[in-house]
Amino acid sequence: MTVAVETGTWRLDAAASTVGIKHKTMWNLVTVKGTFGAVSGQGEVRSDGSAVGTLTLDVASLDTKNAKRDAHLKGADFFDADHHPEITFAVRSAELRDGEQVHVIGQLTVRGISRPQSFTARLVGADADALTLDAEFSVDREQFGLGWNQMGMIRGLTTVSATLRFTRTAG
Repeated sequence: MTVAVETGTWRLDAAASTVGIKHKTMWNLVTVKGTFGAVSGQGEVRSDGSAVGTLTLDVASLDTKNAKRDAHLKGADFFDADHHPEITFAVRSAELRDGEQVHVIGQLTVRGISRPQSFTARLVGADADALTLDAEFSVDREQFGLGWNQMGMIRGLTTVSATLRFTRTAG
């Protein structure tokens, strides 16, 4: 199945989008899951079919269903929301390949530290006015200064999962 995505400007539909993280803690016995309640973004599909754009997460909106843990994650040991209130992903290139596979290359910035990040997303729906992408990739949190690890409880990679719905803007 080959899907044509309309050229032009697209804006993230925050109400229809979710971005979550999960990480195994307590020596891999517990999986902590959280979602970012405030997400924004926009993009442009170019005439050659490639896309560029930006996705922004409000660190203060992270919710793991545990207020004490959320406060710790937003504090200086982890995301340091007071000094770095946003996590951004700048899409340098997104290309539809092999039907519904979208090859994404970009720059992830967490705590003011930027690192290249690439992954394959899946185009799960597209028409003239809306498109939806599903993506999942892993991040090494220590590359972003999130190395806090009391008694070795937190090891390994953090998984980021996203369902992003974009709507076409007029103009």
